[in-house]
Amino acid sequence: MALAEETHIKLMSAGLNMIQQALSIFDSDLRLCVSNHRYQEMFELPDWLVQPGAEFEETIRFLVTRGEYGPVADTEEAVRMRVDAARAFVPHYMERERANGRWISVEGAPLPQGGWVTVYTDITEVKLQEKLLQAHSEELSDELLAHAKRLAQTNRALAASNASLEEAKRELTEMEARTRLTTEMMPAHIAHLDRDLHYTFSNRRLSAVFPGLPQNIVGLPAREALGDVYEKIAPLLARALEGENLVHEFTHDASGRRIRLSLTPDQLGDGPMNGIYVMSMDVTEEAQARAALAQTRKRELAAQLSSGLAHDFGNLLTIILGLQGQLARKEGLPADVMQAVQSTIAAARRGGVLLERIATISGQRELRPQPTDLKALLDDLHLMARPALPEGVALEVILVDDLPPLMLDQGAVQDSLLNLILNARDALGGAEGRISLSARRVSDTWLELSVSDTGCGFTESALEKGLDPFFSTKGSEGTGLGLAMVYDQITLSGGTVRLANRPQGGARVTLRLPLKLAELTHTPQGPELVLLVEDTDTIRESVREMLRDLGHSVIEAASHDEALGLTELPGLGMVLSDINLEGGQSGLDLLRKCRARGLSQLHLMTALPASDALHQEAAAEFPVLAKPFTLPDLRAALEAGA
Repeated sequence: MALAEETHIKLMSAGLNMIQQALSIFDSDLRLCVSNHRYQEMFELPDWLVQPGAEFEETIRFLVTRGEYGPVADTEEAVRMRVDAARAFVPHYMERERANGRWISVEGAPLPQGGWVTVYTDITEVKLQEKLLQAHSEELSDELLAHAKRLAQTNRALAASNASLEEAKRELTEMEARTRLTTEMMPAHIAHLDRDLHYTFSNRRLSAVFPGLPQNIVGLPAREALGDVYEKIAPLLARALEGENLVHEFTHDASGRRIRLSLTPDQLGDGPMNGIYVMSMDVTEEAQARAALAQTRKRELAAQLSSGLAHDFGNLLTIILGLQGQLARKEGLPADVMQAVQSTIAAARRGGVLLERIATISGQRELRPQPTDLKALLDDLHLMARPALPEGVALEVILVDDLPPLMLDQGAVQDSLLNLILNARDALGGAEGRISLSARRVSDTWLELSVSDTGCGFTESALEKGLDPFFSTKGSEGTGLGLAMVYDQITLSGGTVRLANRPQGGARVTLRLPLKLAELTHTPQGPELVLLVEDTDTIRESVREMLRDLGHSVIEAASHDEALGLTELPGLGMVLSDINLEGGQSGLDLLRKCRARGLSQLHLMTALPASDALHQEAAAEFPVLAKPFTLPDLRAALEAGA
């Protein structure tokens, strides 16, 4: 026990021992907590009955047995009656004559914490004076003395009741203060309106939910306190006054916040309507999360729908890429034909990337950095974006520095830049203008990609919230996810996104990505005899031409069994097989048997989405090349697995 606490207890005990009345405090279990010396002296109690923890029942039994209450027929019954009366915790005042002829008054009051306190006062002298007064004042009638006696008792009982009421009032005041403090700490505005829609209570949080509205509104009519908000909720208030419980969400125009309003009629049973209890909460983040969840569900549905189609479309795109690749490698093609071929190849490649992303969008996004020729990537992007721009809009691509191959997630970078170019197009609003895409090295630390336009620029609100999900300046035509997706893709790669307005007019979005040089750990492969296994003739022909362009010799098979018979050929150095094959055996089964026979350069290809169980099983054992793919993709995959 701390010294200060011990000193406090000693001072309290000394103070209690100074008063002339006897005092005892019992807790809610009727065990003694505190008493003074006068209590022990008045009732001649042994020491063990004045120790903290002594039971009230044992004290009463001791007093009954000693005759404190006069003769009793049944000791235990007398004890029980007094213990039951004590458990009621009711304020009381009584006067009684003790067995020794002395008179005491007993005044008890319950405590807020449980239990009760009792004060015993020796009133023997008062009683003697009353008897003397009665004997020597014959002029006083017996009725007047009786009234005086009852009045004195009533006054003492009234004083005890007043003390109890004061304690209850104090407790009520403290409870009200705690309630107000609790409500003021809540993030919601809680209030009460009377039948005339005047505020009778408010936790002073109105301005926290509705910026710009007053804080102290008690006594104000709702129309004055709420301003423009009142017009939106007036019909709801009228319905609540008719006894209807309501929950309603609306947008606060001034702040753009989403508000949930709960109205509860203040009415007991069929009694009169006393007003309305009102609770208003800012649920903007919750509303955004609901919208995000709905969007996620749409994406999951898109993934489910596209998963079954991904294989076939991937094969089709592989054929397109193969045929267009053959055209691109032919010499002497006219410039316009070559441009059309390159545009088709770029579109098919993006189609494959987008198909894969749609199919796997419900899963966790993973970075896929690969050695990238930035100039080639930007050239492809120019070919893809140019047809989507009006004739009067120029697209300029500027590569400031001559950069070596970089490690980039090509899909994420192209998606982000294409999104920004289309946003810049929309900002021009159909008018003539210029969109500039530039790339440069920053301090050998960052690759900076910047998209700027000559449009109207960002508003202040867009500069502040443009990267937030669901923020859009396009009204119902925009999803509000464009810049947010750019931000997500770039920050996932460890980069940053900045929005700004150009001094000469127009907007600029700057992306910075970590500058990571590609490490070419694999040297170009020498010619190999390759077993190509593919059950679709057109795809097999396209991949065969790619392998020959890489300098390899190719033998072909269309099934597991046909391919297995060719694995014994002398000089066979590599096997490239599709996962799905006709018949009961897959390409994965084939490569497992090849591995058991000592072959090491084993590769799989597939149009199955990465989320497919068979794709995941295969990728755990062998390199898997996703369809569609180009000649550089095939070269990189074969060299990486060499």
